[in-house]
Order: sequence, then C-alpha cells, then structure tokens
Amino acid sequence: MVLGGKIVTWFNDQWFEGNTPIIGSADHAAWLGSTVFDGARQFEGVRPDMMLNCQRIVYSAEAFGMMPPINAEEIFNICEEGCSMFEANAALYIRPMMWSNQGTPGIIDIVPESTGFSVCIEELAMPEVGSFALTTSPFRRPRQDMALTFAKAGSLYANNGRIMSDARARGFNNALSLDIDDHVAETASTNVFAVKDGEVFTPIPNGTFLNGLNRQRIIKLLKADGIKVHELPMFLKDFKDADEIFCTGNIAKIMPVERFEDKIMKSTKLSNHARDLYWDFALSKYA
Repeated sequence: MVLGGKIVTWFNDQWFEGNTPIIGSADHAAWLGSTVFDGARQFEGVRPDMMLNCQRIVYSAEAFGMMPPINAEEIFNICEEGCSMFEANAALYIRPMMWSNQGTPGIIDIVPESTGFSVCIEELAMPEVGSFALTTSPFRRPRQDMALTFAKAGSLYANNGRIMSDARARGFNNALSLDIDDHVAETASTNVFAVKDGEVFTPIPNGTFLNGLNRQRIIKLLKADGIKVHELPMFLKDFKDADEIFCTGNIAKIMPVERFEDKIMKSTKLSNHARDLYWDFALSKYA
C-alpha cells in the first residue's frame, strides 16, 4: 500500500526503492492472512519509542505462532539505517512486518520457521490538527477468545477497515467501536481518551484492543504533569458527556476531536496540552 512519497524496503538482507514485492502468490500470508506488523513514526528529526515498536512486532509474531527470524535490536538497527536514506526532517511511517510463507499439510495453520521479514519506510506527512470528527460504529470488536486481539495482526484490520469506511461514508474521520459488552474499546485505528472537569478518562485494556504504545506514553506524560488519568470501563455516554475527546496512535500521535456525532466539543485545551507534552518529550529525549 503506497501511503505517501518515497519508499524504501528492506527485504532479503538488502534495500530496494519503491513498492517492492515481498510475498508470493502461493505464500500462506497471501491467501490466509498470516501477517503481523508494527508502525513507528519519524517527525521533526525524531523517532520516539521506536525500540518499543521493534519489540512489539517480535511479540506479535510469537503470539501468532511464528518464529521471528530477527530480534528487536536488529530490527531497530535496520530501521535506523533506512531512515538515514531520507532527509533528516522528513515525516516517515516506519513499518516492520513479518508473515508466514508456508502452511502445514493441513493448510490452514502456519509453519512457524517459515516466517518472512521486511521493513517498509514511506514518506507520510503528519495529519493536520483541526476539524477531526468522530462517530460511533455499528461494528464491534472481537473478544480475545474470538481473534488474535493481543497481537498487531493484519487479519484484525478487515474489521477495522469497515469501521473506518462506514465512518467516512457518513462524513466522519473515524469511529468509536464497542466490545460485545457495550464498553467503548477504541476507534478503527487509535486509542481514545475523554476529558471531564479537567481529568482524563480512557478505556481500560480488556483484551479486545491493543494497549497502544502512544496510549501508554501519553498516560505517563499526563500523570507526570499532575493531571489525573483514570483507566476504567467506559460507555458511549461517557464520551457523549465529555468536555473533550482526543485520540492517540502512530499516524498522528495525538489528535484532538473537534466534533463527536453532531456535538461540537466544548474545548480542545487539554487535548492540545497533551499533544504539546508529547512533542516536548519526543524532541527533548530523542533529538
């Protein structure tokens, strides 16, 4: 998937330019979806928490039953090398990936030691803040005994994609999704936070969505700044009654919500403050 401009791809121990083919037509991943990935960001010359992304893809591969052919430190070094092929201030999306090349004689399950590996790095501008609109999806998140919800698996994103597509078709940028018990999980692509009376609330990880790396980072930064953060089961009413809503994820890092359903949010003050805290952290620690 070409997201932006220039692309470089690490595959079979060398770098290629462009949208490089890495999976064969008969490979298990091509027709049975045995893929995992992760996504890190470069912006303003920094790549915050990229080692955590490298560690997580190894975890995701192992959770899928794969045998990673490479460790997190090696992935990190490859990503660093690839980023050096771009301008220092280029906005980049850094995506390490693993997949299964072979299935067992029973076809459906994977051969663990057949795991492939690649890193794709693409130029991708940071989304602009403002006019971000959020709705609620009719599609729900699978429980952990229904899908590989504890891995960043490509197979989960068919459901995420229809959540996003439905939201866009109705004039929104993204949508809250619920679990089967009516708790808010996350959006199609981000974790989500609500602000009420100066305090921050976010759904507690219950196995139906990933405890995102940016989610974890912003919680730490807010607490260090003296802001109360509550992780607890949340319902749609909590977001309908919120003073502010913001989302966290790799593409935009922190995105304040301007409109939820037909409600213009009262403020984005604390949401913007959270964004400032993240930028201050990233630029001071990684510059």
